[in-house]
Amino acid sequence: MAEALFWPALVAYSEAAIAYTSPRFVRLGIWGVRLGWLAQTALLAVQAARTDGFPWSSWAGSLNLFVWLVVSAYLIWGCQPRYRLIGLTVMPLSVALFAVAALGGGTAAGARSRYSNLFLTIHVGCILAAFAGFTLAAALAALYLAEARRLQRRSPDILRLRLPSLVVLERLTTRTVRFSLPLLTVGLIAGFVRLVQQHGHIDALMDEAVATWLLYAFFVFTRPAGRTAAYLALFGFGLVIVARIALAGSHF
Repeated sequence: MAEALFWPALVAYSEAAIAYTSPRFVRLGIWGVRLGWLAQTALLAVQAARTDGFPWSSWAGSLNLFVWLVVSAYLIWGCQPRYRLIGLTVMPLSVALFAVAALGGGTAAGARSRYSNLFLTIHVGCILAAFAGFTLAAALAALYLAEARRLQRRSPDILRLRLPSLVVLERLTTRTVRFSLPLLTVGLIAGFVRLVQQHGHIDALMDEAVATWLLYAFFVFTRPAGRTAAYLALFGFGLVIVARIALAGSHF
């Protein structure tokens, strides 16, 4: 049942990723996101019902949950016409990560974890929610840079695209980072507390997560503006992708 729900979600997300490439089909894109999100939500619900414990403790399972959080974060603004083009960066990434999660077994019912549900909900849930927020911030930053470039070149389609102003994009990027950083802080604290209790050791993923925290903490406290803020948000997103793809398998 869970595996069967993967395909409608993947098809809908893929349709959205393709539709966003043309301004004429943006509305079809947002409907693809909505339908895909509903299918993936149903998939997660089935996983939760069929698993005795936290169903997304594996790296592939957490990647599945991460994609859902990213799409959910996008839908907060993506339904508004001026922000739909953020999907041009969000949806292709979501399709790719969702497929990787399925190949890794993340869309099947998970096995019971040796960690408590409360710990996993706080640790995994908060970190993934923070990473989803940073991903959305990166999408906003990419849209900021694209619009700034179009304005500089005086592209004739800049008004037809109905993009939000650079000031609005910069403000939303900063607010998203500020909202996400406390979530990452809580998730990291929970992880380090459990590490001390079990006399464990710090691995490469934890080093990467701390580096990500330091970069976004620098972002929040220095309050960069303009292109500097956009490039910092994109660089931080690079750290998030390394943590989610390259190093996640070594942590579980």
